[in-house]
Amino acid sequence: MKKRLLFTAGTLSTAIGILGIFVPILPTTPFLLLAAACYIRSSQRFYDWLLNNRFFGAYLKNYMHGKGMPLRVKIFTVILLWITIALSMWLATQILAVRIILALVAIGVTTHIILIKTAKGEESQKEVRNEKS
Repeated sequence: MKKRLLFTAGTLSTAIGILGIFVPILPTTPFLLLAAACYIRSSQRFYDWLLNNRFFGAYLKNYMHGKGMPLRVKIFTVILLWITIALSMWLATQILAVRIILALVAIGVTTHIILIKTAKGEESQKEVRNEKS
């Protein structure tokens, strides 16, 4: 029963984490890390799949090993965040308080991303590839 609950929580966390890639105010990394923690205790197969996934496996491994995020990922993430927040502020709401909250969230997330260690792009990718071998 415990393994089933952990597997379900891992799958739900993975889904939310993937959704967070496209919805900037929804965090991606914490949900994918939670999924990894759930899967390591419930399904080695899904844990391996998550860490070897071609879209976010290297990103997760770098984050888990304290290597940080590549600069181009940081830049892409911040640009996507601000585009989405700006569109939300412009198209989705006319309420000034909501616009201010959205701006504060964007500032907070941007600050967090900037403070994450910047991984050496090519070097960290080589290390991740070597771990797969």
